[in-house]
Amino acid sequence: QLQLVESGGGLVQPGGSLRLSCAASGFTLDSYVIGWFRQAPGKEREGVSCITNSGSSTNYADSVKGRFTSSRDNDKNMAFLQMNSLKPEDTGVYYCASRGGPLGYSRTEYNYWGRGTQVTVSS
Repeated sequence: QLQLVESGGGLVQPGGSLRLSCAASGFTLDSYVIGWFRQAPGKEREGVSCITNSGSSTNYADSVKGRFTSSRDNDKNMAFLQMNSLKPEDTGVYYCASRGGPLGYSRTEYNYWGRGTQVTVSS
């Protein structure tokens, strides 16, 4: 069964950090771009970050630039999103997804999606 599974979400105070993980099973990630998306209640799902299959290039939404870092370990078939200096507006369900082709945030071009992990930033 081909699937992605996110983990690492939780409740954190403003200014805190979390590290999200994305584990693949049933296929190898090393041929795919990994994108991270989030969806806040009542809002559209938005792209947060993406990383090339080799990990050599990344892209970040302006809202998280300088605070979030994408990485991956293809030997472990996993990707990660390190989130620092978290703000209440970072609250939402975070998803990882995989696609072929270049970096980008077009959701229709992502083939496989995880079920998401909840991140709540609140004091």
